[in-house]
Amino acid sequence: MASGSDRNPIIIGGLPSQVPDFDPEETQEWLDSLDAAVDERGRERARYLMLRLIERAREKRVAVPEMRSTDYVNTIATKDEPFFPGNEEIERKVLNATRWNAAVMVSRAQRPGIGVGGHIATFASSASLYDVGFNHFFRGKDEGDGGDQIFFQGHASPGVYARAYLLDRLTESQLDAFRQEKSKAPNGLSSYPHPRLMPDFWEFPTVSMGLGPLGAIYQARMNRYMEARGIADTSKSHVWAYLGDGEMDEPESLGQLSIAAREGLDNLTFVVNCNLQRLDGPVRGNGKIMQELESQFRGAGWNVIKLVWDRSWDPLLAQDRDGILVNKLNSTPDGQFQTYATETGSYIRDHFFGDDHRLRAMVENMTDDQILHLGRGGHDHKKIYAAYAAAKAHKGQPTVILAQTVKGWTLGPNFEGRNATHQMKKLTVEDLKGFRDRLHLPIPDKDLEDGAPPYYHPGRDSEEIQYMHDRRKGLGGYVPTRVVRAKPLQLPDDKAYAGAKKGSGQQKIATTMAFVRVLKDLMRDKEIGKRFVPIAPDEYRTFGMDAFFPSAKIYNPLGQQYESVDRELLLAYKESPTGQMLHDGITEAGCTASLIAAGSAYATHGEPLIPVYVFYSMFGFQRTGDQFWQMADQLSRGFVLGATAGRTTLTGEGLQHADGHSQLLASTNPACVAYDPAYGYEIAHIVKDGLRRMYGENSEDIFYYLTVYNEPILHPAEPADADVEGILKGLHRVKPGEKGEHTAQILASGVAVPWAVEAQQILADEWNVKADVWSATSWNELRRDAVEAEEHNLLHPEEEQRVPYVTQKLQGAEGPKVAVSDWMRSVPDQIARWVPGTYQSLGADGFGFADTRGAARRFFHIDAQSIVLGVLTELAKEGKVDRSLLKQAIDRYQLLDVAAADAGEAGGDA
Repeated sequence: MASGSDRNPIIIGGLPSQVPDFDPEETQEWLDSLDAAVDERGRERARYLMLRLIERAREKRVAVPEMRSTDYVNTIATKDEPFFPGNEEIERKVLNATRWNAAVMVSRAQRPGIGVGGHIATFASSASLYDVGFNHFFRGKDEGDGGDQIFFQGHASPGVYARAYLLDRLTESQLDAFRQEKSKAPNGLSSYPHPRLMPDFWEFPTVSMGLGPLGAIYQARMNRYMEARGIADTSKSHVWAYLGDGEMDEPESLGQLSIAAREGLDNLTFVVNCNLQRLDGPVRGNGKIMQELESQFRGAGWNVIKLVWDRSWDPLLAQDRDGILVNKLNSTPDGQFQTYATETGSYIRDHFFGDDHRLRAMVENMTDDQILHLGRGGHDHKKIYAAYAAAKAHKGQPTVILAQTVKGWTLGPNFEGRNATHQMKKLTVEDLKGFRDRLHLPIPDKDLEDGAPPYYHPGRDSEEIQYMHDRRKGLGGYVPTRVVRAKPLQLPDDKAYAGAKKGSGQQKIATTMAFVRVLKDLMRDKEIGKRFVPIAPDEYRTFGMDAFFPSAKIYNPLGQQYESVDRELLLAYKESPTGQMLHDGITEAGCTASLIAAGSAYATHGEPLIPVYVFYSMFGFQRTGDQFWQMADQLSRGFVLGATAGRTTLTGEGLQHADGHSQLLASTNPACVAYDPAYGYEIAHIVKDGLRRMYGENSEDIFYYLTVYNEPILHPAEPADADVEGILKGLHRVKPGEKGEHTAQILASGVAVPWAVEAQQILADEWNVKADVWSATSWNELRRDAVEAEEHNLLHPEEEQRVPYVTQKLQGAEGPKVAVSDWMRSVPDQIARWVPGTYQSLGADGFGFADTRGAARRFFHIDAQSIVLGVLTELAKEGKVDRSLLKQAIDRYQLLDVAAADAGEAGGDA
């Protein structure tokens, strides 16, 4: 690998515009030589010489400006292509069988009565790209390590299934159950790569588009991180990401290219299938997407390999002495190339070669059929092999291979290159016959004319199937395969949580700091401490985690090559090649990708990591919620911390920082176990149980979301009779009422619990009401339990009917129930139907705004005095108190005047 300075230059190219010319005479000689080349040999020859000079300059490590793009030809010259070690004839037969079965599987899934569809054309264009990888590059897991990590393009999944069928990894019944996961269980195959649905097969979910490239970059980086920290040997693992050129329009596809270049991730290769089409139209009809992508990747510091034309173009390019053919290739837009893919050889002769006598002369001895079959590089096994081999051999940079293909390749004239190809799911009889003939498959006409078209298998003992097995055996096993080899971790005992259970004494701390203290103690544990992976988007100090800098340090493969500006401080910024903390800058998407890669390391590499991702809660589920679904699909585990939570708690920041709804968004993710704790001892029990459920015996494929706040409060010590079951299931009583004629129940979560306790005191002192205060640690888990109980009761009427946990807890609690939180009412309203008696919720519905905490809470009517009014209102409805008291309370506390509220606790970043 190149050295750190070579991989991470501070200055990239650039002409020394302010450096004086110390030898003008020599300079003029060079300029005269260039002028002579132009005058005597022409501009194209001069251009060629200049490009060769730039190439030699780079070989000699002379800093010259990077070229944004190169000619529209293959990067690897024919003379530089390595020997192809495979049997191309056999591989072509294998690929033909795979192509057929993939298309037939989708076509059969569209049969009457089923109609679940699928996508044919994407795999048809990329089949050769995958096949060369399967036969020569993709490492399996049989050697005991993680093998290669392959992010398959989602719409190409039929081709992966079709190949697995030939290898007896899937049955014909399973192919016929494509996209019928429940009705054909246990044979159903998922539509796209979904590890949660097929946990022994797929490893990485790549739909939604854009998340695949993002995930691949951070997977490659996580591999380096694990190796640097001595957790796993990932030196043999290579990450491959298969992408579409249309997919590169997604911001996530290109948004994190710089980190891959900055950290020299030469264990990463992108393969962009440039079939020049989006789902139903050209990608850059008036432009050239390969040239555009080349400039973007080059600018980001990647090694770029263009694979544009197959070997049939080699003789033409070899005779292009004056560059007229290259110029024609450079200047023809993608939309026109798509037209050529659908036209005849004579049309191509007239319209591509016909407008210049030199071009016409090149093809005058070629038939129209030969011109028609001038192919694209992404369909040529030898050219693909050369590109892959070059990518694997390249050091110091990640590589992108831009491979041109035809969407719908081999499927026939009704499919190839057509704008509607993506939505075409069924082959007609004539399509099938033409497809069969092109693939040279021995399938009789009658099998295509009667009923559903058949699958094709050349036989288990056939030469091509044995070849496939041999290739996979030589590469370490079958892919894709997901294997879980990790053993349960030896988890810490109660001593690790003792500090949090003591409370904060007379010191006020935020729940963020309470969590950080728990984490700090856990990271000291000899058994699991090194497995924690703290992750934050830029803001460790805001979350009080700068205390970790001196010991855990920040991961940087280049180390710290500068003196930190705060080096004199005890908690100075520290970077290290073996650092534990991931500090990725202002990129929630990048940090979530790190979270997913770390959280699935138990499966990918057989070594569990425990990611702890801390972020501004507003920018989690709202901003990167799609990635949390990806995390659930990938069966990743870990802790997600929505810090600075609440609509009114992050005072002063205003609308876009005021999170009053992430708990509601979290409730939509079935893999997410969400809590809103109020006190340190609750956090301790939640974290302990989370570690048990995710990393202990009988581990579960879930992740934990905790919302924590930046408002300092006093944390009580854990009571001797703490209701641990209630804490974990979502509801426990923290402070019984002591006096009052009338009774009520106040349910609060997170930062609202202290307001409820204050309201309890006011109700007792001023209104003769005895109110119990409950901490609802998880509205979401209470609802989930209740829904499960109702589902069971619906389907098992003959069995004893289950009672939801929240109903059990509140069954004997007298008086109306009033719920309050710093969330919108929809969060506590999740449990309304299962709460016995009357129930009212108070919440922060609407946009947040900048003001004091007290003013904001008075505005939303969730402060202590508003809780008092809420309780009195419910008691009045029940006839327990006179309604005149309500107006008295409003006037006494000036509840209609936001400015009359006490400003409340100020400050408290963590």
